[in-house]
Parts: sequence; C-alpha cells; structure tokens
Amino acid sequence: MTRPTATPAGTLALDSEGLSRAVPRDREITEWLALARADDMRVLTSAAIVEVVHPRINRPALEWTLSRIVVQPVTESVARTAAALLADTGLHGHGHAIDARLVATALAAPAPVTVLSSDPEHPTALCGGRVTVIKV
Repeated sequence: MTRPTATPAGTLALDSEGLSRAVPRDREITEWLALARADDMRVLTSAAIVEVVHPRINRPALEWTLSRIVVQPVTESVARTAAALLADTGLHGHGHAIDARLVATALAAPAPVTVLSSDPEHPTALCGGRVTVIKV
C-alpha cells in the first residue's frame, strides 16, 4: 500500500526581501510563516537565494530558514514563463527579471498563491491577477 501524497492548501511565496527578513525572524514575516504552516500552505522561494547572502548574514539562521521552506529551482520552464511575462507586460531589465522569475515560480505552485513582496507593483503587473501580491 502506498502512502497518499499530501497536497498543500495553497502557496506562500517569498521574494528576496521576504527571505532576508525571515532569516532574523522579522515579526511580520514570522507571523506570515506561522499562518501558512497553520493553514497547511506550502512556503517557497526561488532558487536564486544568492540575492540574500551578504557578509553579515547569519549563515546558520539562513540555513535553518531555508530548511523550513521549499527552494524551487529555476528550470527552463520557469525561465520561459518569466520571459513571456516580461514580454506580455513590456517590462525589462534585471530587477524586473528577478520579479518575473518569482512570479513564474509562484504560478507553477499549488493555488491559491500569495506572494509577499517588498515592491508589489511589478509582481502585481506580471501575475495578471492570477496570484495575490501583498506588500511586506
């Protein structure tokens, strides 16, 4: 007999700022993470975690935080979706590419999806109403 696979009740996605704030256990982000766990939601971020690493980061705290969330790889499919989102919205450049990568990752996750973003304007434009974007 095989054990059934659990299906998350939705997804909470963190942008790099959300992940950066999760490492020192920022109160607002910690509350979001607790709510997500209580609601059996999947918590994820994009694999480009290098954006949060700096000389003063607490590496053990970063590793602990990453162990508690799903770090989604940037696959060819995610990259193509991100490129299509940029083309559809007319956005371009490094900053928009980072947002598009996160939105593409979120769109591939189990719905409903909420994205926590420090700059919600561009993720909101990129997602086309398919996910909820909340400023943190």
